[in-house]
Amino acid sequence: MKHDVIHVVITGGTIDSYYNGTKDTVMPLEHSALPAFLQSMKLYEQLEFTEVCMKDSREMTQSDLDNIVKTIEDSPHTKILVTHGTYTMPDTAKYLDSNLKRKDQTIVFTGSLIPLTGFSPSDASFNLGFSLAKIQELGPGISVCMNGRIFTPQEVAKLLYEGRFISVFASK
Repeated sequence: MKHDVIHVVITGGTIDSYYNGTKDTVMPLEHSALPAFLQSMKLYEQLEFTEVCMKDSREMTQSDLDNIVKTIEDSPHTKILVTHGTYTMPDTAKYLDSNLKRKDQTIVFTGSLIPLTGFSPSDASFNLGFSLAKIQELGPGISVCMNGRIFTPQEVAKLLYEGRFISVFASK
């Protein structure tokens, strides 16, 4: 059985952060913990990693967004997992939806509200696993996979006071 390569595009965010007690907040790691973590999972799929930046998503610039677009456009792969900070994940998903020329790729965004390393429990490993499973089932297009749900860029929003993502179109 042939398995597609999943290209993991890393941009930082809480998923790839550590707690800095002197600033009482999480700070992005210098380099991603995701390659070592995902390789330890003994997945059947082959993964390729590209670290675009390691930033809190609120600190991302237009140049960072353009580099994400370029990385995805230039990828030889059709399955792209983007790890991203949750604050601006919906914005970047919408930006890609409007600016990517390629339409043959399945692009899934994910992240976490609690860092992958140093905290237990963390939503990071669940969100990564859910996203890796769904990227194999979804067709071309852009999705956000958070909290066990799949969202389109047009509907997704972070509900900060609940600590999860929602569809702006769904009724409670």
